[in-house]
Amino acid sequence: MTHQEYAASLREDQRCHYNCCQSTLTPFAVECGVDAKTACSLGAHFGAGMRRGGVCGAVTGGLMALGLMGADEAAARGFLRRFGEEAGNLDCAQLLKHNQELGGDKKCHCDGLIGLAIRLVEDTARD
Repeated sequence: MTHQEYAASLREDQRCHYNCCQSTLTPFAVECGVDAKTACSLGAHFGAGMRRGGVCGAVTGGLMALGLMGADEAAARGFLRRFGEEAGNLDCAQLLKHNQELGGDKKCHCDGLIGLAIRLVEDTARD
């Protein structure tokens, strides 16, 4: 199963709500030797922009994944730069506001941001 498929399976699970951070982090954490339960516990309070509209949970999950992979500070800065360029912002509140102004579906929008973060983590890990 790819990272994207793993994240999609978490987001589709009706038994539990996996936030953006958990859904981005868990596929990489499991690969790095951290069990899914621990990864979900770690990311539990980073969804919805740290529960206050701050930095997007997909971003924080991506940074956590890069940390588990041993990525350096330059890699993390590159990830942040690219996410900001592609998504238009790093903050959950602003990303959601813009999506709402466009009439977009919230879950679909967040799923897309999770997909973006996963792709950028994969790209960063390859570099």
